[in-house]
Amino acid sequence: QLQLVESGGGLVQPGGSLRLSCVASGSMSSIYAWGWYRQAPGKERELVALITSRDSTNYADSVQGRFTISRDNAKKTVYLQMNSLKPEDTAVYYCNAKIPTRNYWGQGTQVTVSS
Repeated sequence: QLQLVESGGGLVQPGGSLRLSCVASGSMSSIYAWGWYRQAPGKERELVALITSRDSTNYADSVQGRFTISRDNAKKTVYLQMNSLKPEDTAVYYCNAKIPTRNYWGQGTQVTVSS
């Protein structure tokens, strides 16, 4: 079993930055990709950023150039650096780990961008 715990969310002004962290516990040997997703009120959950076990990355068009996903295997941690935040980035952000048979999810962390 794998458990994921996110942190780093909060309230930030437009143009500001936040760094989200996702710490994993349990076996990580089967993970082939990590993702950050978000869900705003009344909207479906959407992929924000993805990083594979070979460090290939992919971003949603809406965050390209502003967000950066990275990982530190030694710390069992995945990060999402978010810069130039906009009000439309407001959402609950979820960490995701993919293995061949299922997805694992964290509990989510709230990000609110507002003046």
